[in-house]
Amino acid sequence: MTLARVRSGALLGIEGIPLDVEVDIGSGLPAFNIVGLPDAAVQEARERVRAAIRNAGYEFPLRRITVNLAPADVRKEGPIYDLPIAVALLVASGQIEGRFEDVALLGELSLDGHLRHANGVLPLVAMCRDARIATAIVPAEDVPEARLVEGIEVFGLETLTQLKEHPANWPVPALAEGVSDAMEVNDLSVVQGQEHVKRALEVATAGGHNLMLQGPPGAGKTLLARTIPGLLPPLTPDEALEVTKVYSVAGMLGRGHPMVVERPFRAPHHTISHAGLVGGGSKIRPGEVSLAHRGVLFLDEFPEFGATALEALREPLESGSVTISRARGSATFPARFLLVAAMNPCPCGYHGDARHHCTCAEAMVTRYQRRISGPLLDRFDLFIDVPRVEYRELTAAPSGESSAAVRARVAEAREVQRGRLEGTPYIANAEMGPLEVREHCQQRLAPAAQPLLASAMERLALSARAFHRVLKVARTIADLARSDAIEAPHLAEAVQYRRRAVD
Repeated sequence: MTLARVRSGALLGIEGIPLDVEVDIGSGLPAFNIVGLPDAAVQEARERVRAAIRNAGYEFPLRRITVNLAPADVRKEGPIYDLPIAVALLVASGQIEGRFEDVALLGELSLDGHLRHANGVLPLVAMCRDARIATAIVPAEDVPEARLVEGIEVFGLETLTQLKEHPANWPVPALAEGVSDAMEVNDLSVVQGQEHVKRALEVATAGGHNLMLQGPPGAGKTLLARTIPGLLPPLTPDEALEVTKVYSVAGMLGRGHPMVVERPFRAPHHTISHAGLVGGGSKIRPGEVSLAHRGVLFLDEFPEFGATALEALREPLESGSVTISRARGSATFPARFLLVAAMNPCPCGYHGDARHHCTCAEAMVTRYQRRISGPLLDRFDLFIDVPRVEYRELTAAPSGESSAAVRARVAEAREVQRGRLEGTPYIANAEMGPLEVREHCQQRLAPAAQPLLASAMERLALSARAFHRVLKVARTIADLARSDAIEAPHLAEAVQYRRRAVD
């Protein structure tokens, strides 16, 4: 046999597409060519495969070898094609027997024939199952991750030498428990004072609403933001799988720990680049907005971020996804996150503070606040002033609720929303579209609340987007109060969270 074909896959964003690896061994001068739009890492597979085959005890054929990665119009990136190329070559040269037409192979080879960890195993194995491929062979250390996908048989290979054995004799690594590399979070009970901010955090987490915190340095904005992961309900199985796919593609899953089980909390520095925040690069990778999917993206010193990066947040905040286009193709990553931003009121931080004199000229204050555009500000649901904490509050005995108590109410409100939004692509109030806002908010507005809404619309000069966001926040407040109707007090609280004026 001089021609062999095996199955594999390529990644586009966090989705896989089927791919065939064909090997032809022909006559002529010895050569080893790879075609089908391979990148540099795939081209280098020639040397890795050659050394791995020899060091695993096989013979590398000194003939004219052509490898085709089909379909040829899809860019192939990364070293994940080492294993399928090597296996197809061994089958074509008659050194191993067996049918591999219904087997997908994924993995990078080391020079001694051992298999290395591969990024993106989870979405690729899911693609194989959807393509009705019966079996997937992956590096042994990636078996726990691959077996998160049900409906496909998964084998783990440690070295090419094991191909001479029956798969039943291949070692099966133990499945590890899912873990989280999330940072240690603060409990809400350790925060002294700031009761109105704590209430806003509860509302924001219950409905998935974006939150802006503004106040002088040292008021506790960062401390409060880092309590939010402890207020959010646990990931559902479907959400955990979505998040794990993103981290698998990014190569950020812990070795031996196949699943992300805690909501992400991402807090990039304000010097981050546009590609680092929303994704991209020469090899398209998910950015912080996607790594925060189903979790929290905390942007401290919000006005200090680059204008281009901030404006790029508008698309994922509205659609819940981000599409990155390059000359060689495009990729879409999920980006449904809770945005929490913190900022000082001016460059020195003390504009409006009664205790410290602000050293900024009015023009500097205005210029600083206008670094954030109106359309971006319009995508925040809650604007909260975080004032200085007084001495008596700092020295008082802790009396606030714990994060666990607030989290229980948040989880209950989220369950109400899941039931209400069942059959739609949304799972939280903040995600609702115009039809859902009309059905679940406007039509559930109590008669006493309607004049208040009309007055707020006129006095605050709300845009249509802000109008809908006020209703969504009011819907969340009503859910926390276990009320089917949106009463006047619920709407009044929601209006209080709006920004009073655009400076």
